[in-house]
Amino acid sequence: MPDTVTPPLLKRGSAEEMRSLGAGLDSLQSETARRKRTDLSRVLLPLAAVVFLVLAWQFYVSLGFRRRDQVPGPLDVLGSLGLLWQEGTAQEAIWTSLQRGVVGFAISIVVATPIGLLLSQVRLLRRAFGPLVSGLQVLPSVAWVPAAIIWFGLSDATVYFVMFMGAIPSIINGLISGVDQIPPQYRRVGSILGASRWEMAVHVVLPAALPGYVGGLKQGWAFSWRSLMAAEIIAMGGTLGFGLGSLLEQGRQLADMGIVMSAILVILFVGIAVELLVFAPVEKRLLRGRGLLAGSTR
Repeated sequence: MPDTVTPPLLKRGSAEEMRSLGAGLDSLQSETARRKRTDLSRVLLPLAAVVFLVLAWQFYVSLGFRRRDQVPGPLDVLGSLGLLWQEGTAQEAIWTSLQRGVVGFAISIVVATPIGLLLSQVRLLRRAFGPLVSGLQVLPSVAWVPAAIIWFGLSDATVYFVMFMGAIPSIINGLISGVDQIPPQYRRVGSILGASRWEMAVHVVLPAALPGYVGGLKQGWAFSWRSLMAAEIIAMGGTLGFGLGSLLEQGRQLADMGIVMSAILVILFVGIAVELLVFAPVEKRLLRGRGLLAGSTR
């Protein structure tokens, strides 16, 4: 039986397919390596920045422009924080503030989300209340502390009220901004399918507005956390617990910069941790699911 001879066209096609497959594999490997380098840089670059700032801090302290009790060095602050940790004061302050922050922010989301949907769907209400919501967002939430103390006394209600006034307007405006960026075709499809106003808001508008909504949540958390610290600094005593703001104020009253700097660093660390562990993964997953991270170096 004669040997089977492969047609030249088939050989050429197979070679081209192999070259194309090899190029695709090379591209995939290079893309994987690039992503690994990017992920590594996300860890190393912030660490390098922290090390640089700590060294700059220590260098400034070593110059002796101010007394060490006024500007303590990194080791002095670390010693103060270690002492607070041994006494249990740091754990109590962190737990109290975190508990308040999570509960207050969760309630803010529950309140702000339906209001934002309502204002985004009903144009008359948006024209009436939209400027007021924007004004409340601009108003520093610390301005509400004196009024909250008069209304609620030195209780947790005072702290939560100040947090609500800081977070709710930001979440509402973020949701409205996300709704404004929805393509009009989405609403048309929902109308064609016979969606009611509630179904349109929950199943069409809210999912499509998620990028803006998540941005509003991030900003709302930032305002909520800052409002919480301001309320804890000003409102002390009564039935109020001992939070990070209280720790900061205690350090001021004792003129102990070690305690003050320890409280500031812990407040900063908690804010960064929430951003990296909660909002960053959610935002990244959301953008990746919508194909918006292609070519991004974030």
